[in-house]
Order: sequence, then C-alpha cells, then structure tokens
Amino acid sequence: MATGIRGDVVVIEGRVERGKNGWVPAMRAASLAGVVMVWELSSWAGMVPPLFLPAPSAVAGELVRMALRGELLQSLQASLFRIVLGFFLGSGAGLVVGTVAAVSPLAEALVDPLIAATYPIPKIALLPLLVLWLGIGEASKVAVIAIGAFFPVAVGTMAGIRGTDPLLVRAAVSLGASPLQVITKVRFPSALPVIFAGLRLAAGMSLLLVVSAEMIAAATGIGFTILHAGDLMQTPKLLAAIVVLSCLGVLSTWGLQALERKVVRGRGA
Repeated sequence: MATGIRGDVVVIEGRVERGKNGWVPAMRAASLAGVVMVWELSSWAGMVPPLFLPAPSAVAGELVRMALRGELLQSLQASLFRIVLGFFLGSGAGLVVGTVAAVSPLAEALVDPLIAATYPIPKIALLPLLVLWLGIGEASKVAVIAIGAFFPVAVGTMAGIRGTDPLLVRAAVSLGASPLQVITKVRFPSALPVIFAGLRLAAGMSLLLVVSAEMIAAATGIGFTILHAGDLMQTPKLLAAIVVLSCLGVLSTWGLQALERKVVRGRGA
C-alpha cells in the first residue's frame, strides 16, 4: 500500500483523500457566493424587475416569514411524508426485483421487457390514472413517487449484480459458497456502488415527482406552494420554495453519499 502526497491529494494505505485545506471546497463556495452577489447587485441596480427576479435578500426574507407563519413547516411535513414513503417503497421494490431479475434467467426474461416498455413513460402521466384508482388522497401521490423511484434502483441493481467479476463468483463457489451466499456475500456487495448511484437518481426523481403531483392534485406541500405563489405573482415566495427544494436535493445527496461511504467498504471518502 502506497503512502505519499500529490498536491492537495494525500494517498494513505491505497486510499485517496483530499487535504483538509484543499482549494476545491473553497472554489465551490466562492462560485456560489459570486453568483448570489451578482444577483443581489443586479437587483439593487434595477437591472432586473423585482417581479421577474427578486433579490436574494428578498427571497431570504420571505423564507423567514414563511417559517415564522408556520407555512414552511406545514408544506415541508406534507412533502417529506410523500417523498420518504414513496422513495422507500419504490426503492425497496426496485432492490428486490432487480436482484431477482439479475440472478434468475426466468425472472430476467419476464422483467426486462416490462421495464423496457414502461420505463420511458413519463411517470407524472400516470397520476390521473392513479387518482382514478386510489383517490385524490395521499395514496395516489405516494404511488407515483414510488413508481418513479422503482426504475432507477431496479435498473441499477440489475446492472450492478450482472457486472460482478466472474472470477470472484468462481472463487466463492470453489470455496464452497452456496448460491445464496454467492448472492449475499459476493454479487450484492460488488453491486453496491451502482445501487447507490440508482438510489441517488431515485431520490432526485422523488423530488421531481412530488412537486408535479402537488401541483396537480394537492392542497399542501412545496409543489402546491410554488403553483399558488406563481398564480398570485408572488415571486419571492415562489423562489423561496424552490430554494427549499434545492436544499432537500443537496441534503438527500449528501445523506446517501455518507451512507455509501459507510456501507461500501474499501472506497475513499
């Protein structure tokens, strides 16, 4: 195992870690701060009408007012309930179906055509049908999110398990591993990086679908807030809700990346 230093990258025991004083995080923060500063200065200078693009300070003020009124918490609770439940139902089903299809030729022959036929369909187009079947309540919105989360995880799981190194499988079999042990101890762990990539895609898809569903068939949630603010031309409120969605997306990505670093052993942070 090599140990050494290359620029801002430290190599320790075969792992690559960025130095704590690396310039990459600083550049990311500076880039974001620069965009916000230019946006704020443009608004102060009157270059952009506030109705079209209010200043970041106005958006932040509206976000604070929404929080003080309890409106932000109410919308977050409604949206997060739908996102979390739909994501876990859809990704859980995707893991099971993807694993079974990857290890069973019969299941693969049954599942592959169905996924190929239904994956390209815009998931939000199914919402009217789901409302007809499940009603206007939470079930239809959770269902459309679950459907959207299912496909990236199922496809990622199948691809990851199928991509397992055949030498690892043969080595496990030669050491006396049972078929179940080969799946649980070799194929599935080897596929985890691809599975987590699918989970991150599913999390992003869940955010997209919850907003679309709440704009069409809801009276609460972040999506409803965006639609209502747009109808009333309340641009600061509209952008404040979009900022909340952006923060949810960042937090979900960071959370899944942290979980991946914890679960997938032997990978650098």
